[in-house]
Amino acid sequence: MSEEASDVDRFLALVAAAQGRDVGLTSIQAGLLVAAELGIARDSRAFARKLGIAHSLVLRELNALAERERVLQIVKRDLRTMRVHYTLPPWDEA
Repeated sequence: MSEEASDVDRFLALVAAAQGRDVGLTSIQAGLLVAAELGIARDSRAFARKLGIAHSLVLRELNALAERERVLQIVKRDLRTMRVHYTLPPWDEA
């Protein structure tokens, strides 16, 4: 098995685990969170390109995710390219 295939398997396992923790997440939403956590993609176009998903679909899921409290933060929007940069919020040390 190639390293790339094992990376894909790891990514998919992490996406499934994220969905297991939060059944309200779609697979794309869980993928966005995992990609941000692993540093794979931190903007909508990069995520869409790397996963071969339509950018408009990623934008829809990203915006839905950003509406949820403390899940994801939108850092910057590029109106010309429609690229949305996002990050995971800092963890509260309570």
